Amino acid sequence: MTESLLGRMSVARFMRGGWWRVSLLLVAVLLAHGCAQAPPKSAAKVTAFSGATPGGAYPGAWREVAFSKFRKPTKYTLIDDCGTTVVEAAADGSSSGLAEALDIDPHQYPWLTWRWKAPVLTPGIDNTKRATDDAPVRIEVSFDGDMKKVPLDDKVFFFQVKALTGLDMPYATLEYVWGAGAPPETVIVNTWTSRIRMLMLEVGSEHAGQWVTETRNVYEDYKRAYDEEPGKITAVAIVTDTDATGAKTTGYYGDIAFLSAKPADAGGAQAAGTTNAARTAGLNCPTPGGSR
Repeated sequence: MTESLLGRMSVARFMRGGWWRVSLLLVAVLLAHGCAQAPPKSAAKVTAFSGATPGGAYPGAWREVAFSKFRKPTKYTLIDDCGTTVVEAAADGSSSGLAEALDIDPHQYPWLTWRWKAPVLTPGIDNTKRATDDAPVRIEVSFDGDMKKVPLDDKVFFFQVKALTGLDMPYATLEYVWGAGAPPETVIVNTWTSRIRMLMLEVGSEHAGQWVTETRNVYEDYKRAYDEEPGKITAVAIVTDTDATGAKTTGYYGDIAFLSAKPADAGGAQAAGTTNAARTAGLNCPTPGGSR
């Protein structure tokens, strides 16, 4: 029936009446309502947003991933930003993502680079707490692996997710977050399953309103987060969510790429305590009515 290529699900607590609160769900699943249609074909590299037309369809295998039965979706739109097509994500008490299925070996392509922008930090968020785990921008990467190695508690959680949604959780998910509540480079283990781990990158409002280019060695980040070798990368997703706090926020995403070597222009400040990351923040170009 339904096959998932990426999943990031945080079943945070039971709501009144016994329904589960699904705070985030990232799964590259069947795009039609039927069960017979095949899932989207995996891509060997991430399709660039910049090659798409503002206001047009998502490029490549990028697909919206929403679970409207439980939570209204965030709105993702291709827009023009100073001559470059980027994604604008507008959340209003909502949670969903935009995902692309992949087939990438992190041993061969360990470097992950992308641009993102948060005009303001979502008020009231704290990514260390279930009740306030929202973010203006997130990047999520899912990995394949030996399901036999998944701890029993996580297998039970995977079974519950499958029974509730019909979706399969990935072996492991690594999430890069612009948020609050913990210092940069902190690894936060999801409280419901150890197979989802969050890495805090941008913390607070220092770079709010600026395009920030992040460069990470995802191979090393995975090993630090999970203390094991990573398997194949099966999907990447962007997520802007405010379903926990109910706030309104907007985030922006530029191109995402996996590279075999660290890009030459990935200078800037080194992330605290690491040698496998770089960050640069740039000013916005002027746009009518101000800067975006």
